[in-house]
Amino acid sequence: MPDDDYFAEGWSEGIIIQVVTQKAAIPDAFLESIAQRFRAMGEPSRLRILQELLMGERSVKSLVEATGLTQSNASRHLQALYDAALVGRRKAGLEVIYFVADPVVERLCTLMCSSERIRLEIAWKDANPGA
Repeated sequence: MPDDDYFAEGWSEGIIIQVVTQKAAIPDAFLESIAQRFRAMGEPSRLRILQELLMGERSVKSLVEATGLTQSNASRHLQALYDAALVGRRKAGLEVIYFVADPVVERLCTLMCSSERIRLEIAWKDANPGA
């Protein structure tokens, strides 16, 4: 993966422009970075956490109560989401407050939910002809 200075020089923006405008292949390092972020979202408990955070900032305690996860399990999932740059965190006294750090998360979740709803409607119609 390129170092921080390389990113500061517009490496990622250049890749995006090149891929979109020239239909170029996405470099392996960039694909791995994207895959890491999808892997971070590919766990139901993490999606529950993101769902809560999309409603607003939450403390770890609040997320534990809302999701039913244990403190240690919630912390592990929050760390994975943080490592993937999907959520951010800040200290507020003794508490750690988490928030959605990437606005694309909400759009991606909305797209996936819409797509799944359509898929399920089609499957239901196929299984129940004439209904």
